Amino acid sequence: MTQPTLDEACPRCGAHRDPGQEYCLECGLKLPPTSGRIARLRRGWVRRVGWYPGDWFWTTLLALVVAAGGAAVAIATTRTASGGNTGTTFVATSPPVPLTTPSTSTPATVDTSTLPTPPEPSSSTTTTAAPANALTPWPAASGWTDVLVSLPATKAGRERAQAQARKARQAGLPEVGILVSSRYSSLHPGYLVVFAGIFDTQREAVSSLSAARGAGFSSAYVRQITQ
Repeated sequence: MTQPTLDEACPRCGAHRDPGQEYCLECGLKLPPTSGRIARLRRGWVRRVGWYPGDWFWTTLLALVVAAGGAAVAIATTRTASGGNTGTTFVATSPPVPLTTPSTSTPATVDTSTLPTPPEPSSSTTTTAAPANALTPWPAASGWTDVLVSLPATKAGRERAQAQARKARQAGLPEVGILVSSRYSSLHPGYLVVFAGIFDTQREAVSSLSAARGAGFSSAYVRQITQ
């Protein structure tokens, strides 16, 4: 009995296949094609040899042929390159660089007697003094002071406060300035406070209170200033 070929049966389970069928109805294998170049090569191989290794054989054979051809080309190229370099002599074409003898002439002497003498650096530091009539700002820290007068925070009150501050400076009271009371928690808001002196302790403020009253500010009093 003649054994069915790949064109007639599945190569895995041997089930019958129809022409043009792509998958085996028994095992689900994708069946080799029955038409085209691969199918013709398969039939010729089976007629001459009697058995068939599979369609993968042709892909493997083609890869081996390509690899063998690439190796042959690489070997030929290597031999050509190695043979072409044999006996080659490289000749320098750059002209020789002439050697120069270092000069032994004496460098020119510069006469420094006519050069101007640089000015001597000044040892004094120029400082800009604050204007004599400038008001003293209250520092960021809390402290004690002598309140000379408190005036409403209006335009007229500001002019009177500035006049009282000038009077205190002319009398020689130290550190005279004007406070906006709404910026300090220890003062009643809405006033401009003319003060003299910035002290760390209450005792220091009390000791200078007599000088403030003697300068014409009879109602002066001691007050702590806090932010």
